[in-house]
Amino acid sequence: MEKNLVPISRTEDIGLDDACGRVLAESIVANIDVPPFDRSAMDGYAVRAEDTYEASQSAPIRLKVVEILQAEESSSKSVAKGGCIQLSTGCKIPDGADSVLMYENTEKEGEEILIYKPVHPGENVSKRGSDLRMGETVLREGEPLNPARIGVLSALGISHVRVYDKPSVAVIPTGSELTEVGSPLSGTKVYDINTHTLVSIVKDSGGIPVRFDIVPDERDEMKRALGKALASDLVILTGGSSVGERDLIYSVLADEGQILFHGIQVKPGKPTLGALVGKRIVLGMPGHPTSCLSNAYLFLIPILRKLARLPERKMPRLKAKLARRVVSTLGRRVFLTVKLVDQEAMPVFKESSAITSMAEADGYIVIPENVDTLEKGDLVDIYLFS
Repeated sequence: MEKNLVPISRTEDIGLDDACGRVLAESIVANIDVPPFDRSAMDGYAVRAEDTYEASQSAPIRLKVVEILQAEESSSKSVAKGGCIQLSTGCKIPDGADSVLMYENTEKEGEEILIYKPVHPGENVSKRGSDLRMGETVLREGEPLNPARIGVLSALGISHVRVYDKPSVAVIPTGSELTEVGSPLSGTKVYDINTHTLVSIVKDSGGIPVRFDIVPDERDEMKRALGKALASDLVILTGGSSVGERDLIYSVLADEGQILFHGIQVKPGKPTLGALVGKRIVLGMPGHPTSCLSNAYLFLIPILRKLARLPERKMPRLKAKLARRVVSTLGRRVFLTVKLVDQEAMPVFKESSAITSMAEADGYIVIPENVDTLEKGDLVDIYLFS
């Protein structure tokens, strides 16, 4: 399936306030120096450093304050020998001055200050171009934008930026037993859980969900929905991917395209299907809510992030002792949801149809295919959901 995943090449221009989390489609070259002039890094006095060299606590030096500046002001005066200019953080360094003396090392007497500690040239001064220099490549195409990188763009006066489009993801719930959340239940109907969990996953992983109405277990209806869904960059069908009599997803996708795999050696979530229809990847996810959401973390998120050109999502991990004995299934890799209780990993998996198996969990542990039992007290790696 990997070779069929082609990252989105479409681009768009967006404003900075909408750009966090998006991926740059162009490299950014600084068009100005930042800061654009030598400026004060402290509140204090602009001085000539050589005028302060003899200052000490016992023998302070006096300088005359010739002007007082606020952050938005600049001076037309030059700092001459024996003089200084009071200024705020961010002020442009006046001509003649080469350093800034902090208030804490001075005492004011009328129009003069007493200096108790010397400064060296350049002290407390942010030099022009010390942060960003004009002509420097500061951000590169393919980098995801975070708040700090948005700050870099702001510092350069860039209000809009070109980014790659988000992949559109069609989410198609299937099953005649399903009904929309918010509608009254009747007979043997159950609410459609998977659409809402998958839509959340898609949004959180850099995609734009395209939500379809529930498709009943009817071949023609499923084909019609699939045909419309192929306009999206990725298609997800939920339910109907196992081998039951009414599980139509496999046969519909086999008719319309190429089955890449059907069934994976994991628990929960074995009845997962991958297909290629035209140039579109189609995932058939299990109908059971826990299996569907579990496999979304394992398979859907990596696929989405590659399409969106986002870096691989690294789940935080920690080690803990297992709170009780666990019997696994040989031949299948088991992803067991756990909750941290008193610094121990307590299994919370109930069954594949129980969404609380995920909602109550802090993360999961992985039990390899060749392990059938983990004992209480065994040290395990917990992959945290957040």
